[in-house]
Amino acid sequence: MNDRYDPGYGEDQYELVGYDEYGQPVYRQVRPQQHQQQPYDPYTQQGQPGQQHQQGYGYDPYAQQGQQFQQQSPPAYDYGSYDPYGTAPHQGGPAQGTPHDPYGQATAAGATGRQPRVAEQTAQQTARIPQQAGPAHDREDPAEPQRDYHTEQFAFVEEPDANSEDVIDWLKFTENRTERREEARRRARSRIVALAVVFALVAAGGVGYLWYAGKLPGLSSDDSKAGTATAAGAQKRDVVVVHLHETKGGGTSTALLVDNATTKRGTTVLLPNSLTLTSDDGTTTTLAKSVEDDGSDGTRDALDRVLGTDIEGTWRLDTPYLQNLVDLVGNIDVDTDADVPDPGAKKKGEAPLVNKGQDQTLSGKMAVAYATYRAPGEAQNAQLERFGQVMQGVLRKMSSDPQAATTTIQTLAQILDPSLTDKDLGTFLAGLSDLAKGGDVRTDLLPVQNDGTLSAQASAGVVKNVLGGTAKSPDKDAAVSVSVQNATGVKDNTEKARVVLLNGGFTFLERGTGTARATSEVVYADAADKANAAEVAKTLGLPAGSVTKGRVSASADVSVVLGQDYEPSSG
Repeated sequence: MNDRYDPGYGEDQYELVGYDEYGQPVYRQVRPQQHQQQPYDPYTQQGQPGQQHQQGYGYDPYAQQGQQFQQQSPPAYDYGSYDPYGTAPHQGGPAQGTPHDPYGQATAAGATGRQPRVAEQTAQQTARIPQQAGPAHDREDPAEPQRDYHTEQFAFVEEPDANSEDVIDWLKFTENRTERREEARRRARSRIVALAVVFALVAAGGVGYLWYAGKLPGLSSDDSKAGTATAAGAQKRDVVVVHLHETKGGGTSTALLVDNATTKRGTTVLLPNSLTLTSDDGTTTTLAKSVEDDGSDGTRDALDRVLGTDIEGTWRLDTPYLQNLVDLVGNIDVDTDADVPDPGAKKKGEAPLVNKGQDQTLSGKMAVAYATYRAPGEAQNAQLERFGQVMQGVLRKMSSDPQAATTTIQTLAQILDPSLTDKDLGTFLAGLSDLAKGGDVRTDLLPVQNDGTLSAQASAGVVKNVLGGTAKSPDKDAAVSVSVQNATGVKDNTEKARVVLLNGGFTFLERGTGTARATSEVVYADAADKANAAEVAKTLGLPAGSVTKGRVSASADVSVVLGQDYEPSSG
């Protein structure tokens, strides 16, 4: 390696000394050996003055490690003030940390001639290079003062730790485990929120459907309170009264067909024959007697007065027409509650025409037999409810198309009441049929008390909410009230006597049963009621001698005790 540097100009030559702390090369000036000069040697001056040393190009400032250092330790140099560019001012000799000037320019003020250059060269020769190690005795002498080292003079090397990888793996595992837990929590919260949203949507949809269908509790017509009577009365309703006439054996059954266009619901209201009505002349009568005596117009007007409703028309449906209607719609399905014998059976014990059970398919003949059947001892309401079941089945099988329903009515070839044309009836039944197929038609029985009047509390749900009217029963004093006690020993005779009296226009009051007796008795208390007592005896088929004056109950005008001589068939 060529350690000399020739810049190409001048007589001065330079020699590589080392590298500074920034990695830059440091040179020193070397003059040609023309004259032997006494170089400045700090060790020689401190050791043996006067001793001359010749110095060549390969001069080693640490070669003089003999007796000079045995007598006196070398001066300490301050490496912290090392300035490779010679910008620091000159503060003295090497003991004070003379800075190195690579370009050989003296820093002392006023220095001229060649002597400063020699001194400078001597200083350069004796300066230590930071990358070189000092003399051996400098490191071994414990008495040597500690040098002031700086952090930038050292290089630190990290020694790999065998456990570092395990620690890193454990930290990664802990971090991953924590992240998984947080992710699981986030997923759980997301699922809970999603379930809550789904539940809220389902609940809102269910409430909306119930509200739209009018089945929401507290808002439907059946659950309305008395305070909503005004709103119920303002609803739009179409009402038609139906009278079923039995051509064999007599008797009638009455029902109101209601189509509420506001709530989109239909109702079949069954009216007991014992319902007390008021005729045009102010006399009191029953529904059964009004149908027979007053006809359709008079009965319709009387019902409007009692129920406070507006009936648009009357549909008289005789049993033969009911049979044909059921056959035209293709039979009906009814949940029957009794076995109905065949009216045309010639022998007893034959198979019933209608069997008791659910989803029984009834033809026209079977439907008529079931609608008019009343078992021995049953109240008239039981037979009335069977008639309501048959009407419900007919509505479900009727066509929802107004034109098709009108054609069905016309096919019956029935003479209708002038108040209702076949087209009006067909359109009305088509609307109810559409509601019945959706399950929005129900059947209600109008509650009637024993005396045939309506109780305001009992009939509020039907009269106010369904019909939109107000119950206006006739005054009890308008009809003769008759109390009846059954002493015949036959339980059914009470109901039979009740029907006969109600049909006769009397108010019926039941007094229960008593000890069996042979003869019947009709008692009146006031002489003004003697004629009424005679009329009661005649209505029940009792002899005129059974009428007598005596004590009667406080709530009755005439009291009757039925004995074993009472024959219901005669009434």
